[in-house]
Amino acid sequence: QLQLVESGGGLVQAGDSLRLSCAGSRRAFNYYTMGWFRQAPGKERAFVAAITWSGDNTYYADSVKGRFTISRDNAKNTMALQMNSLKPEDTAVYYCAAGFANIAPTVPTGYGTWGQGTQVTVSS
Repeated sequence: QLQLVESGGGLVQAGDSLRLSCAGSRRAFNYYTMGWFRQAPGKERAFVAAITWSGDNTYYADSVKGRFTISRDNAKNTMALQMNSLKPEDTAVYYCAAGFANIAPTVPTGYGTWGQGTQVTVSS
């Protein structure tokens, strides 16, 4: 069974950058659509970005377009989220997730495997 582990969260100031990483535990990693979601206190889990198994297609929430970049390295079973120009409203727990190739990439219910989450806090 695929397992996911996130890393790279932390406390930064507005305007700073962070790079989140997600490591997968099995070689089948490259067959999955991968996504990043986030959940702020008192709010529902929200889509951030997703990337198809080949890396050819990427998807972003409007709130992060132009600031965040999702990427993956299937040879290393890893995925990353480069976050630039961070804002206080980006503060949340960030989760990586894996789903089968034919899922709707922006919908959390399509993803069957989730990491434990990593906290990102952006101070103003």
